[in-house]
Amino acid sequence: MPPRPDKHDAASLAFATQAVHAGNRIDPGTGAIRTPLVMANSYALPDDPSSIDWSGTGVPLYTRNSGVNQLALQEKLAVLEGGEDAVALASGVAALHAVFFTFLRTGDHVVVADVTYEASWRLFAELLPEKYGIEATFVDASDADAVATAVRPNTRLVHIETIGNPTTKVTDVAALADIAHGAGALLSVDSTFTPPPLYRPLVDGADLVVHSLTKYINGHGDAMGGAVIGARPLIERIKSDAMVDVGGVISPFNAWLIQRGSITLPLRLRQQQETAARLARVLAGDPRVAFVAYPGLPTHPQHELATRQFGGRGFGAMIAFAVDGDPETQNRFVAALRVVTSAVSLGHDESLIVHVGTAGPRVAAYPEPFRRFGHLRFSVGLEDAADLEADLLAALDAAFR
Repeated sequence: MPPRPDKHDAASLAFATQAVHAGNRIDPGTGAIRTPLVMANSYALPDDPSSIDWSGTGVPLYTRNSGVNQLALQEKLAVLEGGEDAVALASGVAALHAVFFTFLRTGDHVVVADVTYEASWRLFAELLPEKYGIEATFVDASDADAVATAVRPNTRLVHIETIGNPTTKVTDVAALADIAHGAGALLSVDSTFTPPPLYRPLVDGADLVVHSLTKYINGHGDAMGGAVIGARPLIERIKSDAMVDVGGVISPFNAWLIQRGSITLPLRLRQQQETAARLARVLAGDPRVAFVAYPGLPTHPQHELATRQFGGRGFGAMIAFAVDGDPETQNRFVAALRVVTSAVSLGHDESLIVHVGTAGPRVAAYPEPFRRFGHLRFSVGLEDAADLEADLLAALDAAFR
């Protein structure tokens, strides 16, 4: 017989059940069956505090070290991602910086995906080299040979994204984990576009997984946070160096909101992916659309890799595309949308779109259609698929009328 599931034993639970119960505790003071919001920045000390580690992060002491809601969220994130421990921070960028700040020092070298989130790009292209003497080589992370060639004796970290922001380029995590570990380096993976249960990079050898909790894991566009998940010794170093003594801690209210939002993650992600696949096919079949980049389309350059790596669980809900025209045409299309909202961010309950032009230093690494047309970054939400399809087609009609 299979083991009997128990909500207090995360390993015995399926993902959807983990999303509901992991990290939650019945409140001993009130009997509330949900971990309550605790808006405190200090916690009562024992009668004899002489043995306390004032920088400890395991029990609530001071909210910059750890609070009730942060600890609950971290426990859940570790379970959902399949890691030993997690640290929750104020934003996704705070989580990225925490990894780089903790594990890199002057003279170290990093290999970075050449298609990456703008803040990651600037940290490695400008801030870390200028301020700390850390060198970075940007490379096509979908080419494992190119990554291996870029590694140096002083390479300490390889940093990639599962699905690249914004081009949707897919990276072979297992192959790059082998390369990084062969060089004695860590592999950090920004998996914001591919939250669990879609993908767990730790299973394929990643050392650290980073999420902008603001996006899919919260899923409601009303809280900001970031997280790093991995082996306990690595996470403890991040907590000690980048959380306690740099102070980018998540607020209790945001931790509570994200913990609440994460409960519906598997349900939201399933619908978002189903709708995204439908809309990607619609857009790809319309002659007024110049290109569509979505890993679920057979025409995507890494479609085969995405199919294997994500194990049939989907391809995410982010689509990059452009209408066949100049920037004014792209803007007319966006302005004509009546259901999809023009705004930054992604992974929300509502569909979001943003027009990104062809300027900026990162664009040189983008595929030719992105450099020619710019692109529309489209985050598919929870609206009815037929409503979204009709909205896109009506906006195309308006843009080309």
